Amino acid sequence: MTSYRALFDLKGRLALITGGAGILGRRFAAGLAEHGADIAIVDLDKAGAEALAAELAKAHKVRAQGFAADIADPAAVKDLAARVESALGPVGILMNNAASKGPSLDAFFEPVESFDWAVWREIMDVNLGGMFLMAQTFGARMAEQGAGSIIQTASIYGHLAPDQRIYEGSEYLGRPINTPAVYTASKGGVIALTRHLATYWGAKGVRVNALTPGGVESGQNDEFKHRYAARIPLGRMAQGEEMVGAAIFLASDASSYITGQNIVVDGGLSAW
Repeated sequence: MTSYRALFDLKGRLALITGGAGILGRRFAAGLAEHGADIAIVDLDKAGAEALAAELAKAHKVRAQGFAADIADPAAVKDLAARVESALGPVGILMNNAASKGPSLDAFFEPVESFDWAVWREIMDVNLGGMFLMAQTFGARMAEQGAGSIIQTASIYGHLAPDQRIYEGSEYLGRPINTPAVYTASKGGVIALTRHLATYWGAKGVRVNALTPGGVESGQNDEFKHRYAARIPLGRMAQGEEMVGAAIFLASDASSYITGQNIVVDGGLSAW
């Protein structure tokens, strides 16, 4: 008889999480570790990645290690793969989560008319190019192994256009905000890339899905929270922890017949 609880058991699998020391990444890592996965935390912040790995290893009795890498650099990604495999073994779960706001929040939040092309390219290099490089490198290895799950963090604004009205009087970390076109375009590309890779590697046993978070509370002012919540059927923004269940599901055998999908966790926003 099938044990449905066992479908969520990740023991014996190695999960690599990019942007692993960030707001969502650290929560994804904790959720996967709690379900038994060994963990490779990848982040530009080496100290943060190593500290989180030590914390997870102690709390969940799994193997965990932190790694620093620039996922937008092809050579760095290949080197990362060698380092991870040497230290922890082959990767069975790739949480392709890292994203960038570029070198400056001021530049990131510039309007369309004055947005700098160099900033556009730098953000695209990470948000979409880095996703491809990580999937290319680790997905190819999974295909050789005959199994694997790749989960790519997209965004509600890769799925829907932002409502410009919610930004009136809204702030993030004390400064006016918007959703830049580069962010929307990069995350829309992540969803399209996910579908392409799912069909490309499906016959090799590699599943590729996108996880699309709605708005997560992370430093926005009360005006933004109020305006955003007014658009949500559940009447509030998300907490970071509320994205983790979908990640565990997509990583595990509970989703063994699911690939090429975009799992939207948005409190009902896209149902209006």
